[in-house]
Amino acid sequence: MSARALQLLVPGDLRAATGGYVYDRTMIAGLRARGWRVQAHELDASFPCPTAEALAHAEQVLSGVADGACVLVDGLALGAIPQLIEAHARRLTIIALIHMPLASEFGLTSAALAERLRRQERRALELVRHVIVTSHGTARDLEGCGIGPPRVSVVEPGVWMRSIVGPSCDRAGDGTVRMLCVATIHEGKGHALLIDALAPLAHLPWQLWCAGSLTRSPATVQRLADRLLRLGLADRVALLGEIPHAALEELYLAADLFVLPTLRESYGMAVAESLAHGLPVISSRTGAIPELVGADAGLLVEPGDRGGLSAALLRALEDRALRSSLRAAALASRARLTPWPQACERMARILERVCEQAGCC
Repeated sequence: MSARALQLLVPGDLRAATGGYVYDRTMIAGLRARGWRVQAHELDASFPCPTAEALAHAEQVLSGVADGACVLVDGLALGAIPQLIEAHARRLTIIALIHMPLASEFGLTSAALAERLRRQERRALELVRHVIVTSHGTARDLEGCGIGPPRVSVVEPGVWMRSIVGPSCDRAGDGTVRMLCVATIHEGKGHALLIDALAPLAHLPWQLWCAGSLTRSPATVQRLADRLLRLGLADRVALLGEIPHAALEELYLAADLFVLPTLRESYGMAVAESLAHGLPVISSRTGAIPELVGADAGLLVEPGDRGGLSAALLRALEDRALRSSLRAAALASRARLTPWPQACERMARILERVCEQAGCC
């Protein structure tokens, strides 16, 4: 295949371990492996509420891109710069990459801010050549705002498929059920809800590993640490911070259950990754999680339902046969998952089509 050229604009540090950055990094590598020349531009981390300096830098980056270039802009930045998109939309082929609508992001300080971001994002999306979203739920959200087919394509995240070996459940063999939660610790991922749901189950043999950044919301982390001390669970719950890939792989392979009491997701990459490891899921009915887990590979509750979450955990912790059944279904669900190479190939085909239609490749 002849080389294609793509400019990618993404706010923050591309090396970060959160799902959106993992998606972006994997797509960059996958496109390059398919002959694409991809240049990534890291914008300021203050997006989606950029400082004046961040806006000036974004303008400098876009102005430096040659006429006719194909530019993929991560949605965390795109929705905050409709004026820049409008200024460059005619000379560049700009494509949006939306992980989650901006107004749905956690941490927004007011309803007024959410509404402003919603209006800005819609204006930016009206200006771009095409929109790529990472889940069918996000596609439905945008269609409800008047942004729909044929201008929208879905490219869901992939997983790295592995050979799974080991016992059907209780992998450590010592009677302790080891649970893994992979998520940045902030209010939207529901860590406090999980601890409160586990508190009445302290009489059961379990351990919880929480892998995810401890620096993105220090206040949330401190409240969680205080809660663990108050409930007497500090020795049962490990806050591990961001974990290198190899070490995280070991945790997936050592765990018996994956837990993610998230309040809102667009897709649920960590859920897909847990299923790729044959790990049963206890999580929330949000985003693509119900479709990923299906009827038999886990136990799902409504977002924010502490009682329902505690009951699901109790069932899974007390019933070894149930855990074994869930693991078998999790292993079977791997057939429904998309390998990363296939996801990258889909992204390449969409970008190639859009860019060729625009005459920029």
